[in-house]
Amino acid sequence: MALLSTLLLGSLALSACGSSTSSQPSGDAGKEGAKQDFTYAMSGVYKPFNFKENGELMGFDVEIGKALAEKMGMNPVPITNPFETIIQGLQAKKYDTVIGSLTITPEREKAVAFSNVYYRSGAQIFVAADNDTIKSAEDLKGKKIGVQKASSYEQQALKLTDKSNITTFDSDVTALMDISTGRLDAVITDQMVGFRYMKEVPGKIKDVGEPLSKDNQAIALRKDDKELLEKVNKALDEIIKDGTYQKISEKWFGRDILGSE
Repeated sequence: MALLSTLLLGSLALSACGSSTSSQPSGDAGKEGAKQDFTYAMSGVYKPFNFKENGELMGFDVEIGKALAEKMGMNPVPITNPFETIIQGLQAKKYDTVIGSLTITPEREKAVAFSNVYYRSGAQIFVAADNDTIKSAEDLKGKKIGVQKASSYEQQALKLTDKSNITTFDSDVTALMDISTGRLDAVITDQMVGFRYMKEVPGKIKDVGEPLSKDNQAIALRKDDKELLEKVNKALDEIIKDGTYQKISEKWFGRDILGSE
């Protein structure tokens, strides 16, 4: 994964909701002409990609899943699951796919099949707006760094400071909030997540240095689910070509975050 606050975003805590085996249709799905469910998982605490507000699960990932389901003629069912066990849940058939800002890594490719890339971003260092001592990755040695649990950013932080200096969070938002309180010196997270936070809570944090990585995010499926993978890739290509993808991206980021290779 692998892109949020004291003032505005403190209500993002989200407990995992229940789910059913994705291969089983729900409600009237067994009746002729009814749509089959398309279940897709996310952490639910990764604003603006997926989060809960006023009891509703929303965000970029949620809307992309709905658009894909529409193209496939299926019923979209977004599901939340703790990020650190989201691949295990997929393998256990708790849901069909993971549309949860999952970064493609060699290790993850051993466990799941990935769709075509559905957005590109990168790992970025964020510090307090008035912090003038941290200007690049080289300045993080011995500093207190916050990251999301089980994310690729945690592995990057381990390369820059001692494990004892790393604090993990269920939500990147909570980590970014702790920069302002002084409990953390820096947070490593997705560029888009940090940039959105900076927009919503101006004057609290800033990005420093060059991106630590350029990451490709994709939809994860079980390796043996080849038919669904083909359908997802076809639907993804269709929403990109017909402008649906750009409309969703512009809504949440003010730009097309698919980018180029």
